Amino acid sequence: MVRIKICGITRAEDGAAAAALGADAVGLVFYPPSPRNVSLEQARAVIAALPPFVSVVALFVNPAREWVEQVLAACAVDVLQFHGEEEAEFCRSFRRPYLKAVRVRPGMDLLEWAGRYPDARGLLTDAFVEGAHGGTGATFDWTLLPEALPLPLILSGGLDESNIVEAVRRVKPAAVDVSSGVEASKGIKDAARMAAFISGARHGSV
Repeated sequence: MVRIKICGITRAEDGAAAAALGADAVGLVFYPPSPRNVSLEQARAVIAALPPFVSVVALFVNPAREWVEQVLAACAVDVLQFHGEEEAEFCRSFRRPYLKAVRVRPGMDLLEWAGRYPDARGLLTDAFVEGAHGGTGATFDWTLLPEALPLPLILSGGLDESNIVEAVRRVKPAAVDVSSGVEASKGIKDAARMAAFISGARHGSV
């Protein structure tokens, strides 16, 4: 069964709703340029509203080491997610499970790229949009994904309730990650869209 992450949570009620609807994980963005960026206080409120066994993923883009350590000291984070140009040595140095994101475009050797991060828990594939590090709502050509990667594949990029069934059936990812595709506005999740997305992901993986 495909695992489901709802990313870009900014409010405790949205995190609680995502969990109640069946999300396996929620993502908190610690990247100030993002409209979904959260403060440490916001993050703690979201985490406090979650039931047991829902994972908390902290997303960073080319962060200073001190910032990651500050977040880890303040918040009960389960997994780190790196969306910039971080090297594997940096990613693993925090001694937490981590995911590495890659923005997919033609000509990219994803097998070679994934091989740089042998200890990552998964490779998160997103759409390449110049100057952006995720949350764009853009899709990419799924045929660019190799049939077999050395890491579990997490599919992201432009997913929503209209394409999630096809995405899961065609790509067969280990997990899917959605942010803008389940929003009422940037950073504010829509419970009905989350429900439709989660239902579609489960249906597509049956």
